[in-house]
Amino acid sequence: MDTTGKDKPLRAHAARNRDALIAAARDAFEAGELDIRIEEIARRAGVGVGTLYRHFATRETLIEAVYRQRVEELCGTVPRLLTELTPYEALRAFLRQLIAHAAASQGMATALEAVMNTGSPVFAQTRAEMTDAIATVMTAAAAAGGIRGDVTPETVFQAMGGICTGHDRPDWEDGAHAVVRLLLDGLRASR
Repeated sequence: MDTTGKDKPLRAHAARNRDALIAAARDAFEAGELDIRIEEIARRAGVGVGTLYRHFATRETLIEAVYRQRVEELCGTVPRLLTELTPYEALRAFLRQLIAHAAASQGMATALEAVMNTGSPVFAQTRAEMTDAIATVMTAAAAAGGIRGDVTPETVFQAMGGICTGHDRPDWEDGAHAVVRLLLDGLRASR
């Protein structure tokens, strides 16, 4: 074991390399550069290809890491929303963020299809994270009397999935926001 402390900077350096690789890949995928070569991602991240493969064994594992990061960032907004807004408004804001997430995923859609074909658990895991985030906001909104308590977070997630599947059609976002307004109207508690 190295007692000189040289391992710590290496670990921090490795974490920075991993973060740089994810950022470079995310920028490329979100810009629609789906055919970008692994070597180009490594170059943009400022690392060698060997470093990329030390962190990500395959292109699909890199895509998974990008997608996981995006979902973690999305779900990580819930505490802030609940602090800054009423629970009902936090729910509205989070559902709107889900639409923005789907819109930003347009560039990654093809890359994500490749991951789906590998049988990766990433989609089940991220679906659970998003459903948990919806549950957190819905629980707060129901406790505050803003929404009905008889609709499950899974149902709302399923509705949002249906709303967001059309993200490849022109002007789908306007329609998606209109459907979210209907969904929120249906969730409102009876007065």
